[in-house]
Amino acid sequence: MPAEIGAPTPDFTLRNYDRTTLSRSDLLGSSALVVFIPFAFTRTCTAELCDLRDNLGTLQQGGSKVVVITCDSMGTNRAWAESEGVTYPVLSDFWPHGEVSTAYGCFNEKLGVPNRTTYVLDADGIVRDIIESESFGTARDVGSYTRALASL
Repeated sequence: MPAEIGAPTPDFTLRNYDRTTLSRSDLLGSSALVVFIPFAFTRTCTAELCDLRDNLGTLQQGGSKVVVITCDSMGTNRAWAESEGVTYPVLSDFWPHGEVSTAYGCFNEKLGVPNRTTYVLDADGIVRDIIESESFGTARDVGSYTRALASL
C-alpha cells in the first residue's frame, strides 16, 4: 500500500553512500523528511540536493532527520554526495530496482526512477504531508519543508 497522509510509511532498509544501512525504524523518534530524487548529477536534482545541504541546520532544528533516496547505485550516490559536500544520508534504491520507491507509491515505471516526491513524517513514522513537484524539471521549494516540519 503506498504511503499516504495519516498512515505509517512502508518499512525499508537501504544502503547509504558510505555502505552503512538505514531503515525506517532509524527515523522513528523524531520528525523526518524522506526525499525521493530522480536522477543524480542532473541540474535540478543536484540543485535540490544542495538546497537540502545548505538548509540542513534549519531543517534539522528540533531533531528532524533528512534522508534522500534515489534509484542510482551506491557508488553513484557516493560520488554525487562527495562532489557536493553532502553529509546526510543518500540511500540507494537500485536493487531490487525501485522497490522502496514503488512501496511508497512514487516510482515512475516509464522512466525507471522515483517521481520528485517528499514524505514529511512525524516522530511515529506517520506521513503528515506529501510534497510533490509538478514536473521532473521543477525543483521542490525547501521552504515547503520548513513549513511542513514546523506544523508538526
